[in-house]
Amino acid sequence: MDYKNSKAPRNTVTRDVNKLMEPVGNVYETVAIIAKRANQISLGIKRELDAKLQDFSIPQDNLEETFENREQIEISRQYERLPKPTLMATQEFIDGDLVYRTGNRDEALK
Repeated sequence: MDYKNSKAPRNTVTRDVNKLMEPVGNVYETVAIIAKRANQISLGIKRELDAKLQDFSIPQDNLEETFENREQIEISRQYERLPKPTLMATQEFIDGDLVYRTGNRDEALK
């Protein structure tokens, strides 16, 4: 996924909880859905960043011999400027881009 083109705000935004929970009907399920998606986004960003930084990895015997590479620093800064995964997941939920399934036990018993 292209996280750089996310429409999520970079700063925390106060949301109306009642409007946020309307699609699901339960605030706890809403939070669980957003949290799971935020974890997925976080792992995706981490894998992408690790893959890009792996190119700069040089096996060294001594930790004191590390040096800074301008390209490596710029890549890290790009990822630091991204919105937080929680904000991205919340924006996806609000936009209706998030697909989720709930297993309602009451309906299964009928």
